[in-house]
Amino acid sequence: MPARKPPRGADMFDQAADAQRERDAPLAARMRPGSFDEFVGQEHLVGEGHILRRLIEADSLPSIILWGPPGTGKTTLARIVAQMTQAEFAPVSAVSAGVADLRRVIGEARDRRALEGRRTILFIDEIHRFNKSQQDAVLPYVEDGTVVMIGATTENPSFEVIGPLLSRCRVFPLRALEPPQIAELLRRALADEHGLAGRIAVDDEAIDALAESTGGDARIALNALEMAASSAPPGEPVTRELMEEALQHKTYLYDKSGDAHYDTISAFIKSVRGSDPDASLYWLARMIESGEDPLFIVRRMVILAAEDVGLADPQALVVATACQQAVHFIGLPEGYLPMAECAIYLASAPKSNSTLTAYARALADVRESQNEPVPMHLRNAVTGLMQQLGYGKGYRYAHDYDEHHVEQTHLPEKLAGRRYYEPGELGYEATIKEWYERLRREKQDAGGEEREG
Repeated sequence: MPARKPPRGADMFDQAADAQRERDAPLAARMRPGSFDEFVGQEHLVGEGHILRRLIEADSLPSIILWGPPGTGKTTLARIVAQMTQAEFAPVSAVSAGVADLRRVIGEARDRRALEGRRTILFIDEIHRFNKSQQDAVLPYVEDGTVVMIGATTENPSFEVIGPLLSRCRVFPLRALEPPQIAELLRRALADEHGLAGRIAVDDEAIDALAESTGGDARIALNALEMAASSAPPGEPVTRELMEEALQHKTYLYDKSGDAHYDTISAFIKSVRGSDPDASLYWLARMIESGEDPLFIVRRMVILAAEDVGLADPQALVVATACQQAVHFIGLPEGYLPMAECAIYLASAPKSNSTLTAYARALADVRESQNEPVPMHLRNAVTGLMQQLGYGKGYRYAHDYDEHHVEQTHLPEKLAGRRYYEPGELGYEATIKEWYERLRREKQDAGGEEREG
């Protein structure tokens, strides 16, 4: 791996300090690729002939945002740009930098452009941590070309980067590394003089096990390898057991407030809605194992029971609310049992969204109509004056009639005959449908009218 170029004006003491820092750096930092030949993964962006690589090699990179999971090479790509470009490379971290730091970098970039005719590439690591005012401070200088910005983020830039800045950048999504790619990086670290060459032997089973357990994060994999190598008994190879001990826990790509959180719950809900209990259990287990709040999962199941199962199986809402009570009462780890039972029940139940669509039709009439008066016969006559005014007059008590049903208008006069609820064909709702169809036939035979909502 080529040594990092020293900054301009660095003397022998600076170079010695840099060399010491590099020796002391974690393995992941020491093994950071310095060229495309050493870079692993993201072939869809930086493979031979692909767009991002062409832009970098031509030194014509526009402002971009690199968006992807941790350990996929965002910062590494930015540093490769630093190695290859003729522009000045100015890195800042959104964790520690503020508006004053940005203004300093931009001032230097303006002077450099005027005096030397050189561009400046402003690299903002974890740009999603900048607030709106900090991002606003960069915007005019990206727009007028004072700086070319490279932003790196693990969060969806659609939500974390302000619209005006986002519109001036190309977004390049990076993908989690596959286990064979992680294994390649581990073997390279074991053979490289900047890595662990000559220090330790690691059997293939241990490498493959580690590559499968890091969620596509190269940084975690390399640092776990270094820890295992440091803790191995002298003269003995690193085994799978030692590697698992160094890793401690399998790593999952999951952020309780980021894309992985929302993508996984979306996959879970859509699997349940799609009547796939196996996929439902898989996504449920992924969330629980990743440390998701179990009550968040259960709240979504309660909503789904009403929205997607609905009256096709009215017991679904009972089961979901019972699950909420059980999980609240017993917590984890045993709480996975009622959650799994509920997920299977909801996935296996007949489905209907008639409640959702019926309410939407009624809500549309509420919003589009005026404040329609309640029909007089439906008003409650609680005083003598109200009785004199006709409140409640003509109301027919349903239980006094056959089958506890009587024909009368219950909607405001202007909406009389509107029909919002259409029962589905599955489960218990088929019984409801049969009942209402019979009532409607009888109403039509009697000369009544209905209008669909």
